[in-house]
Amino acid sequence: MTQVTVCKADELPVGTKKQFRINDEHVIVYHLEDGFYATQHRCPHTFAPLGRGKIVNGQEIQCPLHRARFDIRTGEVVEWANWPPGIQLLNVARGEKALKTFPARVENGEVIVEVEI
Repeated sequence: MTQVTVCKADELPVGTKKQFRINDEHVIVYHLEDGFYATQHRCPHTFAPLGRGKIVNGQEIQCPLHRARFDIRTGEVVEWANWPPGIQLLNVARGEKALKTFPARVENGEVIVEVEI
C-alpha cells in the first residue's frame, strides 16, 4: 500500500468531493459528515465518471449516466442502474458490482489516501 497526501482537509468542505490521480489509480475523495472516504472514479456499470455524479442522502454517490447509487463508506450497491427505462436489459449482462474503496484519513490537517501499487 502507498499512502498519499491528496489535499488539505479544509480544502474539501463537508458534502463535497474531488477527483485525484494517485499513481495509475483515479480516485474520488469525499468529505461526509463523519469523515473522509475514497472510491474508484468509474462506475462499475458502464464506467461513467462518478466525479460528475452527485452525493445523495448524505452518504451515497449517484452515477450521472444510469443513476446507480453506491454507499460511499462501503462501496456497496444501494440501487443498481435504473434509468432510462429499458436499461434493465443491459443490467442482465452488467450485473451488480460494488465500488472499490480506499482507506482515507486526516493527519495534521491533511487528507491521506491509501492505494495499492
